[in-house]
Amino acid sequence: MHRDLQLNQWTPVCPLDDIVPDTGVCALLNGEQVAVFRVGRGEPGVFAIANYDPNAHAAVLSRGIVGSLGERVVVASPIYKQHFDLRTGECLEAPERSVACYPARVADGMVWVAA
Repeated sequence: MHRDLQLNQWTPVCPLDDIVPDTGVCALLNGEQVAVFRVGRGEPGVFAIANYDPNAHAAVLSRGIVGSLGERVVVASPIYKQHFDLRTGECLEAPERSVACYPARVADGMVWVAA
């Protein structure tokens, strides 16, 4: 779920071109590790979820494999392979272990996250 955020809390993360399509990077925002993903080429989507995998007890989600399960855009944790929905943060195999999701956007070639 998106956290309650004020519109002025957007933080620049990096230029969009610094993220290889269909991969993620980790950013430290307000003291929290956030996994930021670029999905697709051309008009890419950007997504941001917490980087901490509650199943593996490790900050690794930004290193996961991006893909889709049906209509859902997901990242598979690099440790135990649970899938996290990039739009909602939901862990598909164990919903009780879902992660925070943050609004993300691209403006003027820069990736911004509200966290």
